[in-house]
Amino acid sequence: MSQDRKIEWLNNKRVIYSRNPINDKPTIETSQYRYYENGTYECYILFNTSAKIPTYKSLKWHFLVLYYLNIDGIEGDEISLDDDMRYIFKFITNKKNGFVTFFINDKKRDEIINEVLTIGGEPPTNRQRKIIFKDFTGLSMREKLSIVGKLIGRTSKVWPEDIYQCMVDLNEWGKKLLGEK
Repeated sequence: MSQDRKIEWLNNKRVIYSRNPINDKPTIETSQYRYYENGTYECYILFNTSAKIPTYKSLKWHFLVLYYLNIDGIEGDEISLDDDMRYIFKFITNKKNGFVTFFINDKKRDEIINEVLTIGGEPPTNRQRKIIFKDFTGLSMREKLSIVGKLIGRTSKVWPEDIYQCMVDLNEWGKKLLGEK
């Protein structure tokens, strides 16, 4: 049985777990998406799919992103950022809450948390994104893939000059082109 993620708990605590680029400006912006011709590394969107955190490495990356996005503190609490984040990280590592696919013992969990709290605060390494779809556009996966294909899809690697040269070569060799009798 699949465990539903308790994302509403993060929402109630006002934990920031997604952010669009701040410094990078889109080349094209529509009501449905933002397109960055040179890509952007500034987009962080966690827990947007049904996929769960499967490894320690991924867990640590998620913690680094959460720490970075919430560096200004969690609203409504009077305790320190580190205490807030420790509490949030413990919630996320509890398999019953639906964020991770594995059980983690307290010692390993605390080791990862302490490491993140020691090195956190800098933007974590992120993958480059060229297209960022806006929330609530109502686009299906097929429609999104179609847009991606139009914007950054594979371009033909065959140039008109190459086709012409092949036709000349075939003619010289006495070979017939398709459709010729």
